[in-house]
Amino acid sequence: DVIFTEYQGRIGDIVTGSVHRFERGDIIVELGRAEAILPKSERIPHEEYHQGDRLQSYVLDVRKSAKGPAIVLSRAHEGFIRGVFALEVPEIAEGIVEIKGIAREAGDRTKIAVASTDDKVDCVGACVGMRGTRVKNIVRELHGEKVDIIRWHEDPKEFIAAALSPAKVNQIQAEPETKQAVVIVDDDQLSLAIGKKGQNVRLASKLVGWQIEIQSKTSPA
Repeated sequence: DVIFTEYQGRIGDIVTGSVHRFERGDIIVELGRAEAILPKSERIPHEEYHQGDRLQSYVLDVRKSAKGPAIVLSRAHEGFIRGVFALEVPEIAEGIVEIKGIAREAGDRTKIAVASTDDKVDCVGACVGMRGTRVKNIVRELHGEKVDIIRWHEDPKEFIAAALSPAKVNQIQAEPETKQAVVIVDDDQLSLAIGKKGQNVRLASKLVGWQIEIQSKTSPA
């Protein structure tokens, strides 16, 4: 009961544990006084672990079971990204930099939109860190998952242009009522804007909450 109550209050937190054993593809994680389960469905694809490895996870759920409290962990959840950024970037933990949105395809790429509540603090610079140290630590924890840190804008057009980075945008035709946008890019930016298998535009659409269509300058669809 004590463990159940303790971890019930930690849903949404990041915990550190060590790999204890493997059960039918799931990982049993030792958290000190308690054991937790990291199901295969909540792992980052292609990640490999060995007994004794240390890992950080997001507390997804805590339920009572016949064997005692069942603590369910996740590394694929968007909350895991939010948590590791808060651990690595003090300005986020202090509320000076706000995470406005996260769009993620676990194991592959994440786009995170940030804004600053203090004009003196650069939100993107704070997340990147000196010489990129903070974002490098996060990418290392995510085993190489790409992370795009986007500056949040109140203006949807500016936010869409930022969300499509690293591609450079030429022009945006926006329909605020339907939340649809047609984005025109130079020919050499087309494949970058769309991304591999459409991933860049898909994540940008999810992050902004708009339907985004990409067209090249010379050959609009």
